[in-house]
Amino acid sequence: MTALKTQRLNDRTARPIDLTEMGFGGAPLGNLYRKVSEEDAQAALQAAYDNGIRYFDTAPQYGLGRSEMRFATAIKRFGRENIQLSTKIGRLLLDCEPHEVTPEAFVDVPQKRIVFDYSYDGVMRSYEASRQRLEVANADILFVHDVCAFSQGSQEASDARVRELFDLGGYKALTELKEAGDVAAIGAGVNEWQVCQKLLGLADFDCFLLAGRYTLLEQDALESFLPLCEQRDVGIILGGPYNSGILATGAVPGAKYNYADAPPEILERVRKIEDVCRSHSVPLIAAALQFVLGHPSVKTVIPGAVNAAEVEANIALLKTDIPAALWSDLRSTGLIRPDAPLPSETSHVA
Repeated sequence: MTALKTQRLNDRTARPIDLTEMGFGGAPLGNLYRKVSEEDAQAALQAAYDNGIRYFDTAPQYGLGRSEMRFATAIKRFGRENIQLSTKIGRLLLDCEPHEVTPEAFVDVPQKRIVFDYSYDGVMRSYEASRQRLEVANADILFVHDVCAFSQGSQEASDARVRELFDLGGYKALTELKEAGDVAAIGAGVNEWQVCQKLLGLADFDCFLLAGRYTLLEQDALESFLPLCEQRDVGIILGGPYNSGILATGAVPGAKYNYADAPPEILERVRKIEDVCRSHSVPLIAAALQFVLGHPSVKTVIPGAVNAAEVEANIALLKTDIPAALWSDLRSTGLIRPDAPLPSETSHVA
């Protein structure tokens, strides 16, 4: 087994949550974009555990419950006490007619439809349904899922969901679950740091699962959000370290940036970053993965995987030796912000 370094999510929760520097993101195991066999799904989860990963994240949305049910099978092997587990609220999965199924980006899903619900009752119903699918007594972290403009379709819709969370008792439900010890920490899992900052202005949260928005390509979160997290002792779980593809593939034809074809200016910037990486004989994807861990508020990174080989590849990338000169070259050429903390300064690598 590979020993992975752990970091405490924060120093404020009644029950400490120690996260391995790499976690396992469960969206791909919900058959995101393509079907994943049960054999490959279980092999991926087992490879993660065998390589020392102890933090596992999922959500009802991922395959309309399929990811959570696959996690349940693996957790029985691992032992619930041996892992840290997170899931999310905000989407209820309701039985429906075949033509009413709402798979979103997932394929081969159960016959369910999604209803957004951030009310008190919605939170409690969602969490209870997740516990049943996961076959566990509790999760360690419970996230409010997708109240961002990216997921809701507009800033107005995002604002409405945030109001729903507070006006209809959703946040009250989260705090009750935390105070009762049913979860150890509460947060939000979103695609934009701005809504995280808004939530911190409204109430107390322990952590955020941020998909992208702090990457080798994007560091605007350093302006205000990440300093606020340091000040408030809020941990960041970083998903999407490759900006949905381009930092893994490089600036190839058809490269994806934030789930769409990368625009010319992004392609050009990635080419320049690739040139620096190449000059140090470091794969771009390894630099992208390790860069995010340089920030002290980022406690773990959770790249996706659909089979054991992809898990092994992610672990190898985490362990890739990256010289400090690569980071300083990126900084001196203006390819990353001068105030971006560098992995060579705050190394997480075991």
